[in-house]
Amino acid sequence: MDDAISERVTGFANHSASMGRRDISGNRESLFSGGMAIAWALAAVALLVQMLTDGRYGYFRDELYFIATSNHLAWGYVDFAPLGAWVLRVNRMLFGESLHALRLLPALAQGAQIVLTGLIARELGGKRFAVFLSGVCVLVAPVVLVIGGRYSMNAFEPLFWMGCIYFLLLAINRNQPKLLVWSGVLLGLGLENKHSTAFFLFALVVGIAATSDRRLLKSKWLWIAVGIAFLICLPNLIWQYQHDFPTWVDLNNVRKTGKNTVLPPPRFLLQQIMMLNPASALVWIAGLGFLLFHRDGKRYRILGVTYLAFLAVMMALHAKDYYLAPIYPMLFAAGGVYWEGLNRGREGRRWVRVAIPALVVALGAIAAPLVIPILPIAKVVPYMEALGIKPPHTESHDTEALPQHFADEFGWPEMVASVADVYNAIPPEQRAKTGILAGNYGEAGAIDFFGSRYGLPKSISAHQNYYYWGPRNYTGESLILLQWDLDDAQRYCQSVDKGPTLDPQYGMDEEHYTILVCHGLKAPLGAAWPKLKHWN
Repeated sequence: MDDAISERVTGFANHSASMGRRDISGNRESLFSGGMAIAWALAAVALLVQMLTDGRYGYFRDELYFIATSNHLAWGYVDFAPLGAWVLRVNRMLFGESLHALRLLPALAQGAQIVLTGLIARELGGKRFAVFLSGVCVLVAPVVLVIGGRYSMNAFEPLFWMGCIYFLLLAINRNQPKLLVWSGVLLGLGLENKHSTAFFLFALVVGIAATSDRRLLKSKWLWIAVGIAFLICLPNLIWQYQHDFPTWVDLNNVRKTGKNTVLPPPRFLLQQIMMLNPASALVWIAGLGFLLFHRDGKRYRILGVTYLAFLAVMMALHAKDYYLAPIYPMLFAAGGVYWEGLNRGREGRRWVRVAIPALVVALGAIAAPLVIPILPIAKVVPYMEALGIKPPHTESHDTEALPQHFADEFGWPEMVASVADVYNAIPPEQRAKTGILAGNYGEAGAIDFFGSRYGLPKSISAHQNYYYWGPRNYTGESLILLQWDLDDAQRYCQSVDKGPTLDPQYGMDEEHYTILVCHGLKAPLGAAWPKLKHWN
């Protein structure tokens, strides 16, 4: 790929201004041509489904934490990159804090992911059926539905990764390496969104080096893209350095404690099939084969090698199965192209164009109540039992009957109300000195979010990024303890009183505990704070 050629072609600015491109015949292709109207229609369906269901249960544990972090904007956090908190701050300013407002952007991101999948399918040579099939696979994939229904950085990750892939394909297909600059921008933003983008970047480098696209290494535009990505993520790197790399410490603690469920390779691969919809395996596995071996797909072998490298890294690191979710749209796109080409002009195989999408949609519809709040919560477990399904566990302590993504949406308002009863029962002169010390960021976030309606002060916690926000002005003279073991409390406190016992019907097992009141911390809270630090 020659840099001199790229200087003579139309720049990306003109491409963006016209919102389209020209195919090899010179006809303009817009964001709605070549079957893209189908992708937009599927994206609208995804948005509608999420917005109709996303307010039925409650706030997810991590959402309460993200809201708290958006009140403490920084260039880094212990357990995630900063972009999600900054975006949420703007989102709250514009739309408020209701469940619908909080989950609007994730729902829009799922729709955008479908559109990007269609664009990638078109760049791989696909037309209407390829766009349709790949978009349907993204629309009904259980893991995509889960992620699209809650605010987190996971919702935006596919946009950065697949946006990078899309501009890479444009650069290859147009022989315009300058378009790689936009891949660099998206990778930089991706790194500021979630640190796992670094592993995707590593896999992409392997894909470049191991295929004929290694010629890109000679292009100045690739290195400009790398420089841009580095500059965008530099603020977080500086923050990590200034704080002695807390994210690395946190990840190392997770590994040492065995918090995450470790799956052997066969089970890990099986989980990939299940979380994406078993019927969709007909598409993404075919897409992988198309990229690696098919004569029409070998031009884009870089994508297949990138996936294999990323899969190998995630297996080696014993990552959670859903960490691979953002990379699958490009395989869905390639699979759509494969099935479209296989049946083009062959009347005897036209039934495949109906059978595969129908099977994908049917299994997706069956799985949907397991991942988005369609059913009344009391009917979820019976529905799972009728299907013979047990909830997937991504962490070793998960034992509740409900899947974690549902269980973590229950019990928070009730917990805060119980804490308020304890707090308001304390004599006024002591109450003014009483802090609420939460055991984890979920409880702390719930106190901060729901507590104002009861007149509760902001919580304190030594868990994750709450540790950096410190003990505020509390000395430890009086503390309400959430999720503390009685023996631990008695070791730290002069005396301990028992409060009400929490027993949320649908909450996580760890949220069943007795509220304790600590009278007189044996050491000043500021001095004890480093010993309470809990990163996992």
